[in-house]
Amino acid sequence: MRRREFITLIGGAAASPLAARAQQPDRMRRIGVLMNLAERDPEGQARIAAFREGLGKLGWTEGREIQIEYRWFAGDPERAQAYAADLVKLKPEAIFAGTAPALAPLLRETRSVPIVFAQVADPVGGGFVASLARPGGNITGFAQFEYAIGAKWLELLKQIAPQVAHAAIIYDPTNPEASEYLPPIETAARSFGVQISTSVVRSVAEIERAIEQFVREPNGGLIPLPSPLIAVHRDLIISLAMRHRLPNVYAYRYYPIGGGLASYGIEIVELYRRAASYIDRILRGEKPGDLPVQQATKFELVINLKTAKALGLDPPITLLARTDEVIE
Repeated sequence: MRRREFITLIGGAAASPLAARAQQPDRMRRIGVLMNLAERDPEGQARIAAFREGLGKLGWTEGREIQIEYRWFAGDPERAQAYAADLVKLKPEAIFAGTAPALAPLLRETRSVPIVFAQVADPVGGGFVASLARPGGNITGFAQFEYAIGAKWLELLKQIAPQVAHAAIIYDPTNPEASEYLPPIETAARSFGVQISTSVVRSVAEIERAIEQFVREPNGGLIPLPSPLIAVHRDLIISLAMRHRLPNVYAYRYYPIGGGLASYGIEIVELYRRAASYIDRILRGEKPGDLPVQQATKFELVINLKTAKALGLDPPITLLARTDEVIE
């Protein structure tokens, strides 16, 4: 069952003037791409495919009008910084950064090369742009959900698994956004009567240790906060949750697709496709500081019913009726 709603974006037109669109480049243009996942990760490849598709529809074919330099840092912040420096040294005409952990090291390397992002929760609070309407510097892009969505993740966990009395929140502190989700979750936890345990994780060993320690208490649930580290090791996290029979909720669809219980968040791949429009506009002469940050307004709820049954859970019909995708 699927009711896919594509993300609609606000904050400015996504198309360049037709006259500019008709102009064909007289030389190969170079852009850089810094991705937080591993190169062979199917989710990362889906995002890049959407990005290339978006460019292609705007007249930019890789290897013909445009050359793309890819760097994949697979959740490693030191590698991210090294790759950011590497891309800037190549002097591309623009750089595409998928997430805040990719954007932050690029900002440390350059204040002049135009940069477009696709997944940043609070670009103003993170110090990336001056305002959403007028970014003002060398960065603009497409923002995802606000930090308050953390309360929704806990609410979803309780709706699917009402018995949950303790929720483990694991997060990577090297992601500049991760800890910002905690206050809304902690506030919601008081109203739901749920105790929250937070664990900082920076490696596979710390992920395993945090979950193993938490499962000593009964009626537990798990919410891994979004970050490159969590995404790279999602198979491990999902398998540990299933082994210990922990109901688990995530920010993105590809987690329940991979066997997790449920997710609530934006359609990431569509944002990557849309981000190509800003790369196009920059290559045609517009300045990133003049391009307003656009925000996602459509969200999708996904539940893996097979996983729910394996955990002995029976999601209420009222919840399933609101679900955009049920995996059976």
